[in-house]
Amino acid sequence: MTLTFYWYPKCGTCQKAKKWIENNDIKLNEIHIVDSPPTKEELKELIANSGLPIKKFFNTSGKKYRELGLKDKLLEADEDQKLEWLASDGMLIKRPITTDGKQVTVGFNEENFEQTWK
Repeated sequence: MTLTFYWYPKCGTCQKAKKWIENNDIKLNEIHIVDSPPTKEELKELIANSGLPIKKFFNTSGKKYRELGLKDKLLEADEDQKLEWLASDGMLIKRPITTDGKQVTVGFNEENFEQTWK
């Protein structure tokens, strides 16, 4: 199995997730989420496969999220607008996003990784 791993190398959570994946001998296709953020269509698929609401894909603790005032804007925005924001800047996306093309995890939770990727 090879996982697609959208990450930001300076992110501590991403580093922990990568270490877990490597320690479990899982192959990775690494994609720098800032240099190559997922497209609107890729995000649509990731969100659908994750079973999570689109809100969970926003990096709500990020500087960019606060600068753009998205906390309030998200309440009124439609899904298309939310996808536009996410696709426009990798720093707005919660990371890492890990997928095998069917299942998707957002962020890193060791127990969740155990259940999903082992």
